[in-house]
Amino acid sequence: MRIIGGRARGLHLTPLGAGDAAAHLRPTSDRVREAIFNLLINGGHGQPVQGARVLDLFAGTGALGLEALSRGAASACFIEEGKVALALLKRNIGLMRAEAQAQVLRRDATRPGAAAAAFDLVFLDPPYGKGLGEKALAACRAGGWLAPGALIVWEEGSPPLPPAGLDLVDQRRYGDTHVTLLRMPE
Repeated sequence: MRIIGGRARGLHLTPLGAGDAAAHLRPTSDRVREAIFNLLINGGHGQPVQGARVLDLFAGTGALGLEALSRGAASACFIEEGKVALALLKRNIGLMRAEAQAQVLRRDATRPGAAAAAFDLVFLDPPYGKGLGEKALAACRAGGWLAPGALIVWEEGSPPLPPAGLDLVDQRRYGDTHVTLLRMPE
């Protein structure tokens, strides 16, 4: 696992291999992460990464949020509750020397509470097929985590139905991963 582009391009993150099933870690592959960022940057969505406040829900190793920081995001907030994942996430933030730009919150992504500020770009990579993405989005909307016009990148094992009140922007399939782009109304 490595950073694909930007200022930290080529940086190898803490190795995890195929994942840690016991810790529910299934990191986004380099190939899928590269496809997501190509879609964000070259997909006619403006400049959603540059200068963005990023929220990485079910952050795991933090690869998505760290990739965004490498590509010019202003800051990233990582929400994760797993002990193993938190240790890997903190190690990866250190490897990238992104401590000043990163905030790690140990909490359940489906119950994040009230936000101190809203985010422009949101990565949502819940355990597949458990309905946790829908719960996390509903809780984040209720808690003020999503800025008007925020772009949401949702990874799931099958294409999710967009929740009411969010606009479907795009859906793509990369192997067994479905990526759905949603937008908050302005």
